[in-house]
Amino acid sequence: MTSRASASPPRGAVDRAAWGDPGYQAFLALRAVFTAAPVLFGLDKFANLLVDWPRYLAPWIDDVVPGTAQQAMHAVGVVEVLAGIAVAFVPRFGAWLVAAWLLGIIVTLLTIPGYYDIALRDFGLLVGAVALARLATRYAGPG
Repeated sequence: MTSRASASPPRGAVDRAAWGDPGYQAFLALRAVFTAAPVLFGLDKFANLLVDWPRYLAPWIDDVVPGTAQQAMHAVGVVEVLAGIAVAFVPRFGAWLVAAWLLGIIVTLLTIPGYYDIALRDFGLLVGAVALARLATRYAGPG
């Protein structure tokens, strides 16, 4: 019986040779970005250093959720930080969580006139999160 060597390591098994695998490199790059970005943007929801986050909350959502728009952004920040942590520790799940979150953001932005360009950018991020989720099935192992 002969065995065939695979071009990439089996799911979850990464050795030194994997560092040269472009798929593994892409997985690591996306995992780093989709860990850091949600955590940093989530924390900024409490400081508003990068942007005035409440202006990205659609008025109809502000009418539905209790409290102020800033308080809603605090809740959004908590979810984003948790999503980033999920990507760091359980990328097979966390990447889908980030993708779903981005889809929600896109829908929200499409209901605010003048934010279509940001919705389009976030669609690109959603595609990147889906790519990470797919790569995680090979490189992140079970769990």
